[in-house]
Amino acid sequence: MSDVVLIRPGCTDFDDQNRILGDLDLPMNVRGLGQVDDVVDELRDANFKVIYCDPTEPARSTAGSIGEKLGIRVKERDELRNVDHGLWQGLQVEDIKRKFPKAYKQWKDAPETICPPEGEPFPEALERVRKVLKKPLKKELPIAIVASEPLATLIECVIAGRRPALPQNGGINPDASRVKVLTINEHREEDKEHSPEPSNGSADKSKTKAKL
Repeated sequence: MSDVVLIRPGCTDFDDQNRILGDLDLPMNVRGLGQVDDVVDELRDANFKVIYCDPTEPARSTAGSIGEKLGIRVKERDELRNVDHGLWQGLQVEDIKRKFPKAYKQWKDAPETICPPEGEPFPEALERVRKVLKKPLKKELPIAIVASEPLATLIECVIAGRRPALPQNGGINPDASRVKVLTINEHREEDKEHSPEPSNGSADKSKTKAKL
């Protein structure tokens, strides 16, 4: 039996345009609405009790539609909002590659080691994910979680007990599967504080901020 069903929201115009959404509030487009309908059909026989979600779009509407059609209650949690990409939000990935080549290379090779200008540091995102999931993972299983990329990948790492990491290029992939079934790793280090090691051994690499 699955413990957690991780659901990526239906896509937005930013996804189709290869733009960084971050924690901006942006509605699903027509394609995204169709993806959510597909998710509902896929999950009709699922047995989770509650859906946790980010309180902003497109996660909120995705969770709301699934909850309404399957008769499952939805709980919004601010701690599940997507990672704030600061001044990079709204930019196309190609813009970052062209304007900030060094930062782009680091973001591509080791995304958890870089913080966009005025964005959210990786350790802070990791801490809030661990905090908000601690109780549900102990007392409310099975559950579903609706979260946008790159936070969805971070949630997956925490649940599976893998080394925390972020996907390349913000995880933008409008064609990716929206549903992933996860089983909790009972030996995960849920209460142990540990940040990702710097990619090149530099003591302060994990705190690197991209500069405009």
